Amino acid sequence: MAMLDIKGCLQHQPLFSALSDAQLAALVAATHEVRADKGKLLFQRGTPCEGMYLVVFGVVKLAVSGVQGVEKIVELVRAGESFGEAVMFLNRPFPIMAQTLEDSLPLYVEAAAIDNLLAQDPKFARRLLAGLSVRLHALVRDVESYSTQNAAQRVIGYLLQSVSTEHGESEGDIATHATTVSLPVNKNLIASRLNLTPETLSRVLHHFVADGLIEVNGREIVIHDTRRLAAHLQPE
Repeated sequence: MAMLDIKGCLQHQPLFSALSDAQLAALVAATHEVRADKGKLLFQRGTPCEGMYLVVFGVVKLAVSGVQGVEKIVELVRAGESFGEAVMFLNRPFPIMAQTLEDSLPLYVEAAAIDNLLAQDPKFARRLLAGLSVRLHALVRDVESYSTQNAAQRVIGYLLQSVSTEHGESEGDIATHATTVSLPVNKNLIASRLNLTPETLSRVLHHFVADGLIEVNGREIVIHDTRRLAAHLQPE
């Protein structure tokens, strides 16, 4: 198995991209590979949090279990994204569980190394705060979606966010041409992420297909006209 270039992986993370060689060297020494097959539990709810994770490749689900063991997916973390930062500073156990949805490679960065960087570099502290603020904004957006949007609007919001993530198109400049997005996981997991039942998600997608808004090919969704799809977000 080829050796992983941990320094290169860290440098490609926005959070660590501006660090000096000396700072990166210290961080590399405190970073560990977690090569995980599909289905591996990285941690359970209640596990002590002593660091943060960066996903090099793969997909990790963050989830909680509700009444009668029903699982609710909080977030799907993909390559280039991180998780665990906020809990790491609270000195509390993880409030969620994390499990790989496919063969994945997260990097685990020890909290002590992050603390040292915060003490040395105010700019790093600002970048970390910015990242946590983005995460908080996303969580608030999720709560707003669950509280105020119907099932169709939630699905549209997710598809448009996927367009932005995969193609770099913001809601303000989404194009009228056909765009294809790839679902990172199966539709049942997407439904949980959107706080919908799988049956409701399937019904919404079938309705969009019938209206000529999209075409579904397995995990690939072809959006025929993103502006027309976005127009359905407006309240009736």
